[in-house]
Amino acid sequence: MTIGCLFIHGFGGAPYELEPLYEEIKKHTDWILKIPVLPGHGESDTLKEREYTEWVNRAEEDLKELKESCDTIYLIGYSMGGVIAAYLSTRHKVDKLILLSTSAHYIDVSQIAEDIWNMIKDGVRGDLTENDLFQRYIRRMGSAPMSASIQFQKLVDEFRPYFEKVQTPTLIVQGGKDGLLPPKSAKFIYESIQSKEKNLHFLPQSKHMVCHGPEQSDLLNLCCEFLEMEKLTKQ
Repeated sequence: MTIGCLFIHGFGGAPYELEPLYEEIKKHTDWILKIPVLPGHGESDTLKEREYTEWVNRAEEDLKELKESCDTIYLIGYSMGGVIAAYLSTRHKVDKLILLSTSAHYIDVSQIAEDIWNMIKDGVRGDLTENDLFQRYIRRMGSAPMSASIQFQKLVDEFRPYFEKVQTPTLIVQGGKDGLLPPKSAKFIYESIQSKEKNLHFLPQSKHMVCHGPEQSDLLNLCCEFLEMEKLTKQ
């Protein structure tokens, strides 16, 4: 049996968002892995004048390529990539689906305020560049014009109803301190999905970038166990 796994990164981001999980799976399996850069998200590319359908089409093209050579398909989506992954699972046979910090709803303003305050404190200590949220904002500010943000919102609005059509076994993970998504986002997805096998986990100390957060080992273990891999990391 040949297993293929497609990783889909988030809006304004890049494969680095999923890199720890990608590397963990790559190191311990012989699966065929794909982690594409969505149109407009490359260092030499721009999000200006891009349409959300381009992001979806690119992910679907990679999924179709995997299906040509693999008997079993896993999809792993982060943030906006989770929305795309859920949608694709309703159009293609997918054996397992992992949704990380998936954007079914929008910003939790109170948490954003707390995160900004923490960024300020990091700056006072002289280590602002170590703050993962700050790094993510810097990347976004340099690559995401307003037109692209509108396309992102259109994508979420267009594909939110598809969560109710998901039949694939699904793992949903969100950070308990996610400043970009309220807890209701993950709960909405969990309640909407129709699969008989679905699991929801909150990582209490993690922010939006769960793969790079303080509970990274917990995140890796959750995903690897769900994919029926050996427990690879220690607490």
